[in-house]
Amino acid sequence: MLHMLRPSPGSTHKRKRIARGSSAGGGTTAGRGTKGQQSRAGKGRKFGFEGGQVPLIIRQPKLPGFKRPMHRTFEVINLETLEAALPAGAYDPTSLRAHHLRTTNNPVKILGQGAVTKKFDLTVHAVSKSAKKAIGAAGGSITLIS
Repeated sequence: MLHMLRPSPGSTHKRKRIARGSSAGGGTTAGRGTKGQQSRAGKGRKFGFEGGQVPLIIRQPKLPGFKRPMHRTFEVINLETLEAALPAGAYDPTSLRAHHLRTTNNPVKILGQGAVTKKFDLTVHAVSKSAKKAIGAAGGSITLIS
């Protein structure tokens, strides 16, 4: 019956009433040690306080994220863009800029979104596997600039 439920023997303990005299076992310093900031009333410190050291939360960068020091940002050109904007032929980063497909000085990477039917001979900095496969299937070739 519900009214007969009790905790298991030994699973609950009486709370120790500290600072009720030496004979009660919690007198004098009441478990707070002797002197110092921790022993005083109103001893609370804000979360993350490290005793005067610059806290970890302030030592972290202000904005989230991490910038890789050797990261390369590519200018991306998809196959569908090449197919729509260029006739078949040989192209390098300079000629891609002349056709307004390249707007920055970042290295050029060809990605495989879209289909290609023309024969392109490209000289670029990087290429995805799918783009390399599609250009090869259309009879073109890719030369990588190191």
